[in-house]
Amino acid sequence: MTDILEVDPEVRRNPDDEDYASTGYDTSIASLSSSVHEYIFENGRRYHAYYGPDQYLMPQDEKEKDRLDLHHEIILQLFEGQLHQAPLQNPHRILDVGTGTGIWAIDMADKFPEAEVIGTDLSPIQSGWVPANCRFEVDDATLDWTYTDNHFDFIHGRSVGQGFDDWGKLLSEMKCCTVPGGWVEICECGIRANCDDGTMADNNACKIFIDLLRQALIKIKRPPIDDIETLRQRFEATGFEDIRIKTVKEPIGPWTRDERMKKIGAMVLLHCESVYEAYGVATFTKLLGMDRDEAKRICENAIASSRNKNYHLYSIFYNVCGRKPLE
Repeated sequence: MTDILEVDPEVRRNPDDEDYASTGYDTSIASLSSSVHEYIFENGRRYHAYYGPDQYLMPQDEKEKDRLDLHHEIILQLFEGQLHQAPLQNPHRILDVGTGTGIWAIDMADKFPEAEVIGTDLSPIQSGWVPANCRFEVDDATLDWTYTDNHFDFIHGRSVGQGFDDWGKLLSEMKCCTVPGGWVEICECGIRANCDDGTMADNNACKIFIDLLRQALIKIKRPPIDDIETLRQRFEATGFEDIRIKTVKEPIGPWTRDERMKKIGAMVLLHCESVYEAYGVATFTKLLGMDRDEAKRICENAIASSRNKNYHLYSIFYNVCGRKPLE
């Protein structure tokens, strides 16, 4: 497991004050937006209708694109600027499954200008301005894959777990389409609220939100990843070799002593302003039978909890990569 995140002593001062402003850290929306990402908040959301409202619950509007791009930057910072953990050497063909806005694929195309990079997703929301060696396709990765066997040097998937109920099939398709000696990599965020210092009570609004999200995902037979060992075992069962694992903690708010993690925590706090609604409203109304007002209230309470400097919560990202055997 990764090291314990140390809390900034300034955050512990004045426990009666919940706002980060008392520590000298400006976490207003205006400040976070100007320093991290231009973010727009809207009331109306539209959701992808491919599976029907009970199956694909994430919105696909401009607000969601902004959130996905911000999340990419957060993950990039968490992994210290590394786009991948697999030890790639001059890959010729790269596939990004569930590419979202395509920002990871675009970055990989820039990093490997001699490689052909393909990003696939259910929605054509990617930018039209891309490197010449990058392209996007609308595709459903839950169906049988139509790519040629032994084709890609590297296949990547990030935050795709909520879209799949059969990990065995997904990893088997990835392995089949990877060249012998090529790599497959998955990066997932654990859907669980974590805390090392006892500042998260059972009635913490952020924890309540995440527990409800877990309940909904289990209901549609897409249980979240809870630990790195589960993901590693899935790679092993599929026949991958040289399996490498890495976990990183994502602080919810700028409460850490470490300055790099504090910056990441501030970015996460901005991300929280829209991620709860993005994941929660449709999920809670469609799958858990809540009315919209109740779902919105839970999301709003979770945002308020995330902004409370006295709660030192974090998420965990799990990254696993494995090499396809040469024979």
